[in-house]
Amino acid sequence: MPEPIEAWQQGDVLAFEMLFRQYEKLVFRTAFLITGNKDEAEDILQEVFISVWKSRHTYNPEKARLSTWLHRITVNRCTREKRRKQSPALSLEETGVDLPDMRNNSHPEDILINKMEYERLLKAMEALDVKHRSVLVLRYFNDMSYQEIADVLEVPLGTVKSRINHALSYLKESMSLGPGEAAG
Repeated sequence: MPEPIEAWQQGDVLAFEMLFRQYEKLVFRTAFLITGNKDEAEDILQEVFISVWKSRHTYNPEKARLSTWLHRITVNRCTREKRRKQSPALSLEETGVDLPDMRNNSHPEDILINKMEYERLLKAMEALDVKHRSVLVLRYFNDMSYQEIADVLEVPLGTVKSRINHALSYLKESMSLGPGEAAG
């Protein structure tokens, strides 16, 4: 019996469905965090997996892990979508995107403060261009190494480090300003 990836590449719909279920949250979360729009993220999720089905013969497991390949497709789709139009931000409640695990905080006020900080971070990230936002999403929301990010984005490792450094500097400055103040 072939492995799920081999079965999917041979056109097995059940294997494809299994891969979809395994990776749909990763693709959606990445798309949402880059685009900042739930509807666009849902559309991109569908487009990514349509592309994954159609291009299943081009995936080479010896060149990259499946998650790396999916990230590359997702980031490329998001980049195209962001270029096409800019979208207004939604609150986390409107999006249905899960907050980081905050169960360790026992006090409701701690949970509220963390949620507010998280929303401020997402709002500050909206000001970043797609290439800077993408490296942050891949690094800090998808826990990818610098080398994995370089592979996904098909850029040199130094470029990844530079983009992360620049983006973090911007966020640090932006987050230290009071609400309504603009970062330079």
